[in-house]
Amino acid sequence: MQYLKNYDFIFVGAGLTNATIAETIASNSRWDAKIKMLVIDRRNHIGGNCYTEKKNGIDVHTYGAHIFHTSNDFAASYIQQFGEWSPFINQPIAVFTQPDGTKRMYNMPFNMNTFVQLFPGLTTPDEIKAAIQKEIDEAGIKEPKNLAEQAISMVGTTIFNTLVKGYTEKQWGRKCEDLPASIIKRLPVRYTFDNNYFNDTYQMMPKDGYTSVIENMFNEVNKYDDIRLDIMLDTPYQKLAELGIKGKRVFYSGGIDEFYGYKFGALKYRSVKFKEKEFKSDNVQGCPVCNYTSTDVPYTRSIEHKWFCPHDGTKGSIVSYEYSSEWKKGMEPYYPVNDEANQALYAKYVQHHESQPTNVQFVGRLGTYSYMDMDDCILAARQIGRRYVDK
Repeated sequence: MQYLKNYDFIFVGAGLTNATIAETIASNSRWDAKIKMLVIDRRNHIGGNCYTEKKNGIDVHTYGAHIFHTSNDFAASYIQQFGEWSPFINQPIAVFTQPDGTKRMYNMPFNMNTFVQLFPGLTTPDEIKAAIQKEIDEAGIKEPKNLAEQAISMVGTTIFNTLVKGYTEKQWGRKCEDLPASIIKRLPVRYTFDNNYFNDTYQMMPKDGYTSVIENMFNEVNKYDDIRLDIMLDTPYQKLAELGIKGKRVFYSGGIDEFYGYKFGALKYRSVKFKEKEFKSDNVQGCPVCNYTSTDVPYTRSIEHKWFCPHDGTKGSIVSYEYSSEWKKGMEPYYPVNDEANQALYAKYVQHHESQPTNVQFVGRLGTYSYMDMDDCILAARQIGRRYVDK
C-alpha cells in the first residue's frame, strides 16, 4: 500500500478506543474534501488488548479475558452493530489449597453458595451474617492501617484467609500487610444464591471474537466515500517521523510517560505474563475462569477459552495461565498502580503536556492512566470523536 505523507487524523493504537473514535468521526460527518485517517500499531495485529486469535476453532483471548458487560443501553447497542453476540454470564470458581494439601473449590463472587461452603452447617443469610460479624467483632479493627486489616474489618477472617489474602498477594507482589487499605474500597457480599459476577443488564461475548468486531468497525469507516482509512501494523509511533508521515490530529493510546521518554520517571503498573497450553481433553476445568487464592499455586487465574463462546465441532481445549508481575520497561502494562505518588506523577506529565504546542491527545486506558472497562472506553471515545464531527 502507498501511504500518504499527510493525514487529517492519526490513531496510535488499533484497539477499541481508537476504533470507536474513528467510527464516530466517520459515521457522523460529511466532508467537503476526502478525510484521510491512519491507524498504526506496534503489534502485528489490530484489536489492542481485546485481540482474540482463532486456534483450533477456539477464540483465544491473547492478552487476558475480556467480558463485555454494561448497564448502559447506548454502549450495548453501539457495540452490537459490529458483530453477532451471545449472552454470557461470568461465574468464576475459586480454588484454594487447604493446610493438608487438599484443594477446595468455591463459587465466586462472595454469595450464599460460597458461604455455605465456607461455614458448614450454616444455611440462612441471617446465620451467615452473624458468623461474619462475629469474626469482625473479634478482630476489633477500628482504623485499618493496611489492606489485610481493611479486608478483615469488612468480611472477617475466614473469607479473607481463604479467598482474598493469597490471590491479592500474588496480584500485587506484596504481603497484604504491606499494601495500603485504600486498594480494597469495597468487597461485594451477596446474601443470595447468585453466582453472576456482574450485576449489569447486558453481559455478552462476540460469537466470532473481539478481533472480528474491531475489524468490522474499521471496515465500516472505509465504507464512506469521503473517508480514506489506512492501517499500518508493526509500526511504533516513532517510525512515523522516519517515514515523514504527519497528522493534523493524533489520538495516542499509549502511555504518556513513554511518549515523553520517561523524563519525570516511569508510572507504575502491574503486568501479566501468560502461559498457554493445549489439551486433548475437550473439558479441562469445566468453566471459563478459575481464580487460585492460595500462594502454593504461582499463577492467579486459569482461563479455558472455549467456554466463553462455545463452537460446535472444536476438538481439545486451550487454557491460559496468568502470572502477575511487576511491570518493567519493555513489558506490557496492564493495571495502573493508582496510589498518591503515581497520581501525582501522572498529573505532572499532564501539566507538562498541556504546556506544549501539540496536536496529540492521550486516550484510552494507558493514555489516561486509568482502569477502564470496555463500555467505559466506548463512551469516552464517542465523546472524544464527536468533538471532531463536522456539523
